Amino acid sequence: MQNKRKKINLGNLVIRLLLIINSILVIYPILWAFSTSFKTNKEFLSNPWKLPGGLHWKNYTNALVKGHLGSYFLNSIVITIVAIIILLALSVPAAYALSRFDFKLNKFISLIFMGGLFLSGSYTVVPLFTLMNKMNLLNNRLVLAILYSVTTLPFNIYLLSGFFKGISKEYEAAASIDGCGHFRTLYSVMVPMAKPGMVTVIMFAFMNYWNEYILSFTMIRDSAKKTLSVGLKSLMEVQKYATDWGAMFAGLVLVMLPTMIFYIAVQKKLTGGLSLGGLKG
Repeated sequence: MQNKRKKINLGNLVIRLLLIINSILVIYPILWAFSTSFKTNKEFLSNPWKLPGGLHWKNYTNALVKGHLGSYFLNSIVITIVAIIILLALSVPAAYALSRFDFKLNKFISLIFMGGLFLSGSYTVVPLFTLMNKMNLLNNRLVLAILYSVTTLPFNIYLLSGFFKGISKEYEAAASIDGCGHFRTLYSVMVPMAKPGMVTVIMFAFMNYWNEYILSFTMIRDSAKKTLSVGLKSLMEVQKYATDWGAMFAGLVLVMLPTMIFYIAVQKKLTGGLSLGGLKG
């Protein structure tokens, strides 16, 4: 018994050490980026690993004003919110229909969406650019938001279908007795009961759209309509030669901060949603 306990304790100790090392490897670069964003060029060049002598907020001012990250930030917020709204408007009814109704093309359509899980969005950039160019739809933020939502439909439909399948059909029967149609049942009964799934979808969509670079760089050529990820790349190129390292890292922090805050806010619901979706799917 003692040997078994020693083996178990040793195994737990190794796992904990690995988790601690992994946490340090993840957290330290983030903390270093935050501290570097407050440094002057002299402090960064003399010792990039040393803590800043003070909080130089001017780096953030330079990034927002001189680097135009303020307008890029607003563009990303608008595009991300619109893309999430379009995604929910398309994925929720589709997932509900595929998971709750039995019709002839149900399996075929489900297989098509399943196949879409294995296609990366980067594979479709060239044909999408050619199509949008012929239709004169480049430099259009609404079109970019639509492309964001459409390219992520397969994964989100698959995820939401798992939640809808796990909801008892008795709720639908009760809603039908009360005179609710399919759409009323979906938005008044099913969606509230699938809240963990909705939070999971919104979280993944937010992180995906906020950090997306390839489609935004390809479809938006006007500098005034660029998203934050593309604007940060431009800032990094400019500030690298202007030797304004503090402004460059301040821009990096501005990109990271919204996703970190949003993740912390919905962390519990997100992890619970993933586990429930995996079990019900």
